[in-house]
Amino acid sequence: MATTNTPVLHPDLTPAQRDCLEALPLTGNHVVSGPPGSGKSLLAAHRAVHMALTGRPTVLLSRSNLLRQLLRDTLQGLTVAGAPVEAATVHSWVLRHFGYGAPRTQDGWFDWAALTQEAAAALGEDEAAAPHLVIDEGQDLSPGFYRTARLASASMTVFADECQRLTDTNSTIAEIVNTLGRSTGRVEITGNHRNSREIASLAEHFRTGGSRPDIPIRSGNLPLVRHYSGTKELADDIVGMSARHPRDRIGVIVNSLRMAADLMRRLERAGLAQEPQLYSSSAASGRYRDLDLTRPGVVVVHRASAKGLDFDTVVVADAESDSATDPTAATLRMAYYVMITRARERLVLGWQGSRMPRHLEGLQGWVRTR
Repeated sequence: MATTNTPVLHPDLTPAQRDCLEALPLTGNHVVSGPPGSGKSLLAAHRAVHMALTGRPTVLLSRSNLLRQLLRDTLQGLTVAGAPVEAATVHSWVLRHFGYGAPRTQDGWFDWAALTQEAAAALGEDEAAAPHLVIDEGQDLSPGFYRTARLASASMTVFADECQRLTDTNSTIAEIVNTLGRSTGRVEITGNHRNSREIASLAEHFRTGGSRPDIPIRSGNLPLVRHYSGTKELADDIVGMSARHPRDRIGVIVNSLRMAADLMRRLERAGLAQEPQLYSSSAASGRYRDLDLTRPGVVVVHRASAKGLDFDTVVVADAESDSATDPTAATLRMAYYVMITRARERLVLGWQGSRMPRHLEGLQGWVRTR
């Protein structure tokens, strides 16, 4: 979607974020890394606007469609007349660039080796049309994507955090840099402008790798680990949160599609002041595909689509679904690191069953229980 609003000169950026943008030349490939809450998605939108001012087509890419919607809304207030920026998913960009017959692998994702050969064969044919690509949550994409996109673009700027690699086709920061080439610029952005001190401290318990990020000064409530007798009690609790905090955005993160459907039915019958929203990646369009992430109310989202989002309150609805997983497993720890760091003010880790999941044990001092 192209937008043509009048730009405002970075009123929503901190001095450190402005310094980060100013450190990025308008040519070449660059990787910007930073922890959750450092403002990478906002910076990615600003960077895309900067690149569009060069007069070349510019696309702001993400793997997640829900994140694309958020980036699209961010761009609405930033883009400049005559220098449009489009927010798109990697999937849609590949289909447009290489055609709907783009080769795929058996898992249904793209055959990056074949696409790299195709991009190499077309190199130099229409250089003026080669876009600037800005990638958000770049750790979710494989080195194969970066090999292809490097040949099909004029430049790439990648925003990433390798501690949030949840997809099957992910890359470390080193892999991204190596694939884009030795001359790739590196910039780090620090700070956490999202979480309270208590939420960020709990997230640290689950972080894997990387340097320890700064813990915010802002203090708030301790996260809550809560046992629910069933989905009805969970839904009733969410309804109560919505009534107590009518201006809040409440993100309910689930691991089970059955849980999502059951919760949504109960919430729709509860007569909430704001209609609850549910995101389904299988929906082609309509109310379960196109969400308004800026308005207050409850949003039910699968954990695979939660990255890049933030909410005033986050409820991790079904922690018991991870009971059989090794609590030290990197994939589990990354998943909880991502989910926990979506919360600005309040966090509830909910579970059902007869025994607390092992990965929620031993959190005394970081959480309260109920």
